[in-house]
Amino acid sequence: MSTRQSASSGDAPSALHQTGPTPGETHAKYASKAAVLSGMFWGLGQLFNRQYLKGILLMLCEALGLYYLINQLPRALWGLYTLGETPSQMQKVGKLYKMVAGDHSIHLIISSLITLVVLFVFIWMYILVVKDAFAVGRLRERGDTPNRFLQSLEYVKENKFAYLFLALPTAAVLFFTIMPIIFMILLAFTNYSAPEHIPPAKLVDWVGLQNFKDLLQLGSWSDTFYGVLTWTIIWAILATVTCYFGGILVALLVQQAGIRFKTMWRTIFIIPYAIPQMLSFLIMRNMFNGEFGPINQYLSYFGLGKLPWLSDPFWAKVTVLMVNMWVGIPVTMVLVIGILTTIPKDMYEAADVDGATAWHKFRSITMPMILYSTAPILIGQFAGNINNFNVIFLMTNGNPPNGEYQYAGSTDLLVTWLYKLTLDNNKFNMAAAIGIIIFIIVASLSIWSYRRTRSFREEDLIQ
Repeated sequence: MSTRQSASSGDAPSALHQTGPTPGETHAKYASKAAVLSGMFWGLGQLFNRQYLKGILLMLCEALGLYYLINQLPRALWGLYTLGETPSQMQKVGKLYKMVAGDHSIHLIISSLITLVVLFVFIWMYILVVKDAFAVGRLRERGDTPNRFLQSLEYVKENKFAYLFLALPTAAVLFFTIMPIIFMILLAFTNYSAPEHIPPAKLVDWVGLQNFKDLLQLGSWSDTFYGVLTWTIIWAILATVTCYFGGILVALLVQQAGIRFKTMWRTIFIIPYAIPQMLSFLIMRNMFNGEFGPINQYLSYFGLGKLPWLSDPFWAKVTVLMVNMWVGIPVTMVLVIGILTTIPKDMYEAADVDGATAWHKFRSITMPMILYSTAPILIGQFAGNINNFNVIFLMTNGNPPNGEYQYAGSTDLLVTWLYKLTLDNNKFNMAAAIGIIIFIIVASLSIWSYRRTRSFREEDLIQ
């Protein structure tokens, strides 16, 4: 067993058992010959290295791959370049008119992407096969004997099991996560929108950067984009700050030494977060109803009048911020309570000896410790609030309407505007462009902010 392990610790992907050089053994360049043969056709290098079953299986894999690519790749490249040439249309067949199927631009993009992903996997396997043949050939030059097929399987099980186990989820991520993202990016450079360019009756065309120009340059689309973007940034900042400092305040109050029934208070404050958000927001939407909502009814009892909570742009924004605090503060409260229990008490005792006030202790001890531990989470909350779909959609649906906006209301965020463009108005090209812009904004702000935190700069100090 030790000799096999010593051989498998070399640079070969397949383990070999050491036999030692024999007198008169030739030292021809096995590695280069095996690599060239595998480069010509999978498995030939393995056959040359006397790994016969492995070579035959690799030859079958390449044959299947070539069969698929030869049949699909030309149409995939044509479809991705042209997006189709003939739309579906009614044609007279005999005495009747029938719908004759033509090219579907979106189906062409999807099938082309699948083919290109298969091509990428094929090329990646090609490189691995050549490297395997080369490495085994190098060991043959040193006098080793190639592993048989069962020995290779044993080596994979002992040394490469993690890669083998991760192969399936990696393939799933490639086809179900990366490919849809690429598909969305491609849509941003097309005119895929209703009513002029919706397959199968119409074809989709490439338009380059036109969608981004419409969003960023002066015009009706840009007015909507900059208006919604401004409110999105304001919302993200206010929603994050109010929930963060509100949670800290509640946690400090609950954890004070003189407060009794701490468990009860923590339970009361966590209930809004424990209830499903959809149910909570829909209940709140009815409570803030301008005509029949309980809140306005209570205000009228005290002679304060009724407020347009959801019908006025300003009050609608105030309402969603308050409801978001009601749901978001408990999350920060629980997190901060956990941090407060980890702060050493001797730090506060030393501060008391120095005559520090409660404010000085909070500013110099409590807040730095909280901020150090929660800075990455704070950045994540900010990024999440930029894409906070639930509270806006369920509370106001982006309303009240704004006559100056294209398919957007006064409280719409970029993400809810994207939803309306996609599902309600079939403006898929503009929605895709907005999706790319959202990703750029969130990724840039998150990376920039995180790299400036102490948690990132002092990461090595706590490892």
